[in-house]
Amino acid sequence: MGEVMPLNPSHHPIILFDGVCNLCNQWVQFVIKRDSRDLFRFASLQSDTAGTLLSQHNYEHPPLQSAILLMNGNLYTESTSILHIVRRLRWPIQLMTCFRVIPAFIRNPLYRFIARNRYKWFGKQTSCMLPTPETKMRFLD
Repeated sequence: MGEVMPLNPSHHPIILFDGVCNLCNQWVQFVIKRDSRDLFRFASLQSDTAGTLLSQHNYEHPPLQSAILLMNGNLYTESTSILHIVRRLRWPIQLMTCFRVIPAFIRNPLYRFIARNRYKWFGKQTSCMLPTPETKMRFLD
C-alpha cells in the first residue's frame, strides 16, 4: 500500500475514510477543524460515492483499514495519505510531514498495526457518521 495510482484531477482533494470507525471519524473532525481553507472533501468508504470514485480508477475493493486521499490526479493510501493531508493543514500540524523522511515500508507497518486494532481500541458505530449542518457541504455522500 501507499502506492500512487492515476486519477482525474479534482478541484478539492477527497478523503475517503471508514465511516463506522470512531478513530477515523475523530480524524475527519481533526482535519475539518484545522483545514482553514475548506480544501478537503470527505466520503465514507462504505458510500456509493466512494465506490463510484474508486471503481472509476480501478481501485474497486479498498481495505477499510486505509484512509485514502484522491488529490491532483493521484490516489494515496495508508501513512502516505495522512502525510499529504497534514501538509495542507494549519501550522503546527504541518510539522508531522517530517515523517516523510521515513520510508513508507517502515511507516506503513505501524499504520497497519493501528488500523488492525482501531475497533478494539476506539470502538465503532453501527452506522456512518452524519455531518453537522456546518460541515454538510464538505461531505460527498
